[in-house]
Amino acid sequence: MTSSHIKVLVVDDQFLIRAGLVGVLKAAPGVEVVGEAGDGAEAVELAASARPDVILMDIRMPGMNGITATERILAEAAEPPPRILVLTTFDLDEYVYGALRAGAAGFLLKDSGPERLLAAVAAVGSGDALFAPSVTRRLVEAFAVRSGAAADAGTPPPDLAALTGRELEVLKLIARGLSNAEIADRLYISEATVKTHLNRTMNKLDLDTRAQAVVIAYETGLVTPGGSGI
Repeated sequence: MTSSHIKVLVVDDQFLIRAGLVGVLKAAPGVEVVGEAGDGAEAVELAASARPDVILMDIRMPGMNGITATERILAEAAEPPPRILVLTTFDLDEYVYGALRAGAAGFLLKDSGPERLLAAVAAVGSGDALFAPSVTRRLVEAFAVRSGAAADAGTPPPDLAALTGRELEVLKLIARGLSNAEIADRLYISEATVKTHLNRTMNKLDLDTRAQAVVIAYETGLVTPGGSGI
């Protein structure tokens, strides 16, 4: 993928919504719609054959839902894996939390306008860590504590003991919704150094997205809902 050309797969079981998304994307320069899917199973097949850079993924669909489809696509994807942007009708949605936990890069409200849709696709398509981090933080705060233990008791959150003190500081601030620039300013280090600490943290914890890092920070108790930063 180049910064001027993003291949997008659109997944939604409602034809009119899907058609509207496709219409907006096709009218945008530098965006190519490489497929449309009406359910999760079809999305998994198209993701493998069309190799999109970004997938707009509906969550609540009959048959295979968006969470399962996200897990399957990311588990089976060749490198580099697609960036999955979850579509939802309301921001505090436990299904969206599950998708972020599974590796989705961010989420977008279905009533967002065309400009916001294109900005989100461009952001995740170019490798930006997360779209609307402050909203994602609210979502994770709402569900991480109660969902973390119950959702997957056989797979506990990773141990944070492998992280250095500075890596823990960066992870805390990421979980609070701060950008790399804001973290750099808070810790008196460069943005490049923030990225280095984040990359090392994600490698040590076997994470793929910044959203997963936020989830882990809450599920391990490194940060707590409503708490302050470091």
